[in-house]
Amino acid sequence: QVQLVESGGRLVQAGGSLKLSCAASGRTFSSYTMGWFRQAPGKEREFVASISWNDYSTNYKDSVKGRFTISRDSANKNTLTLQMNSLRPEDTARYYCAASEHQQGPTARAANYNYWGQGTQVTVSS
Repeated sequence: QVQLVESGGRLVQAGGSLKLSCAASGRTFSSYTMGWFRQAPGKEREFVASISWNDYSTNYKDSVKGRFTISRDSANKNTLTLQMNSLRPEDTARYYCAASEHQQGPTARAANYNYWGQGTQVTVSS
């Protein structure tokens, strides 16, 4: 059974930092493109960042570029992280980890992802 479990979300002040983690299990995710999405109350889910499985190329939502960094552990391919710096109140959302079985490169399209976690809540106070 495939599982993605996010952790690390909490309340933080604006300007602060958080590191989110995603632990994948049930199969080896070394050949899966991985991504982070978020959803704020009353809003649609939106792409945050993605990383490919082969060359570790990445792409980011424009508003998080330079502040967030997505990475995957080269030793443990089943671990994904999102380092978030200079957090803003508008970053408040539930953050979801996702895995894409067939996508070759990083992708912002949610429909390309096969597996999703339950999410972890990030709240940024002003």
